[in-house]
Amino acid sequence: MSKRPLRISLATLTLATTVLAGCANRPMPPAADTTLYQRLGGKPAIAAVVDDAIANAAADPRINQRFVGTDIARLKAALVEFLCDRSGGPCTYRGRNMSDAHEGMKIRADEFDALVEDLVRSLDTYKVPARERGELLTLLGRTRNAIIEH
Repeated sequence: MSKRPLRISLATLTLATTVLAGCANRPMPPAADTTLYQRLGGKPAIAAVVDDAIANAAADPRINQRFVGTDIARLKAALVEFLCDRSGGPCTYRGRNMSDAHEGMKIRADEFDALVEDLVRSLDTYKVPARERGELLTLLGRTRNAIIEH
């Protein structure tokens, strides 16, 4: 084996650096076995989004009257527990099912949609990626029929 000096052209070095830099800036795809809960950032991240979404709803004249007299701390805790459970986290939601919880409230479709819009604003604030946003909104969309007009 001869000992020749290694010669790398400036062009080769530049190309290699560019390729490696591009890989370093590209986010790693999530592992196939990660849950939505993990990809969202766990319970602290879910709690932050819920807190922000409830603040948005409280400031939203389309629906804020729905929250008058509501125990907001209890509502936030229930929503965090629900999302933690449904997104594959370690929580167990022990609240009432959505139909029973909203019985007699006569929530309209436009009010449900306003709350979803307030949540989307929070997802934007926390820069939740499109995949996780879609999965979370799908999860919540499954509750729509149990909540509207009950």
